[in-house]
Amino acid sequence: MNKKDKILIIGAGLCGSLLALRLAQRGYKVAIYESRPDLRTVDISAGRSINLALSDRGLKALRLCGMEEKAREICIPMNGRLMHDTQGNTFSSNYSGRENEYINSISRGDLNAILLDEAEKHENVNLHFNKKCTKVDIENTTAHFKDYKTKEKFTVDATVIFGADGAGSSLRKSYVSERKFLFSYSQNYLNHGYKELEIPADKNGNHQISKGHLHIWPRGDFMLIALPNMDGSFTVTLFLSYNKGEFNFENLTSEKKITEFFEKEFPDALALIPNIQEEFINNPTGPLGTIKCSPWSYQDKTLLIGDASHAIVPFYGQGMNASFEDVFVLDGILNQELKDWEAVFKAYQKARKHDTDAIADLAIDNFHEMKDHVANPLFKEKRKIEMDLEKTFPTQYSSKYSLVTFNENMGYQEAMKRGRAQDKALLNLISGDDISTSIDMTKDELEIVLKRVIKETNEILQEDKVAGM
Repeated sequence: MNKKDKILIIGAGLCGSLLALRLAQRGYKVAIYESRPDLRTVDISAGRSINLALSDRGLKALRLCGMEEKAREICIPMNGRLMHDTQGNTFSSNYSGRENEYINSISRGDLNAILLDEAEKHENVNLHFNKKCTKVDIENTTAHFKDYKTKEKFTVDATVIFGADGAGSSLRKSYVSERKFLFSYSQNYLNHGYKELEIPADKNGNHQISKGHLHIWPRGDFMLIALPNMDGSFTVTLFLSYNKGEFNFENLTSEKKITEFFEKEFPDALALIPNIQEEFINNPTGPLGTIKCSPWSYQDKTLLIGDASHAIVPFYGQGMNASFEDVFVLDGILNQELKDWEAVFKAYQKARKHDTDAIADLAIDNFHEMKDHVANPLFKEKRKIEMDLEKTFPTQYSSKYSLVTFNENMGYQEAMKRGRAQDKALLNLISGDDISTSIDMTKDELEIVLKRVIKETNEILQEDKVAGM
């Protein structure tokens, strides 16, 4: 490896732009090719999630590249969830008992734009838009492209090719078609899809509902969520089955049926979305899937990174954060000054894959939690105790959600194992009537609970270890 290596990054999305910036900061010559137009000049948000949840793992990677403060300037902090029932009643649930732990709503396009702007400041970075990668010759590290404007076909040679081109990665597709090495690949879809709508700002440009929360309308088999935007609007996302249940995407085809659905299930949201029928009919329905694959690299020539190697469903708010953390982990491997790119890529996958598999599984778990469990009385009890424990013993206890979202130094896999064991321990105590949330517990009483939870958690972890889990 040397700084004269010609690095090609396919994809100028969030992961690709951050990777380009970091490699440029390290002195490498980087060329980025993106199939879409430059999002800084053209609106290309249709069909993709407009705003995302930025949390500690993503901020850690942005900090590495000197971009944390710029990102925070376009963030809206969300301290917890605000649940809405069918009668319009609400109740809140903080993300953490610690005051300094929250997630941030941020515009995908705005964040991508500031990363591209920063990368473009480096003379060793070249950006190319409207260039669709059709395939990659992984043996010869040559990428084949088609220019959307001129229709010209051309090739680009490189020393190393990074596939940061998302769930539909052309580099990964080239891996699948390649027969020179064994490649495992799985792509699993939920029966649910998603559709985005909008709650506009009021006439004064203000948010019509609390901007300090992620809003959830949990309905068991489906749900609605809303995240705030800087302009006073909310991006609203409906997660609904394609073809199951009384209401689904296949039968919500008329204005009458759409209105009936929202009047019955989301009346308070309906009152805030003036163009519901038009938006519902015209906005695309997107799929929700999980991608796992291995290996991520081929010799010292190519590497998959971000969603290209581990796309996940959005229900833990960790898709972008996980991709950004990929860049952070890769950067740490580069600091080891290994002998060549092949050694770097192998070390990177060894350090990273078990964590990306874990967050994929956690995201599926949280899908069921958000659409159903958050309104469950037992879940509410558990969350209250967790919040009390975190508030009273901030250095001794963290919920599973906090371990995953706010503990940037703990890998996803460890957070998942410990978090699941803690959940089991707490639920055992609650279901056994050993503790009650009907009255507030004193610090001494909470300390007894803490010791019991820690003891049982460690026992469960030890049992899992013996069982090889």
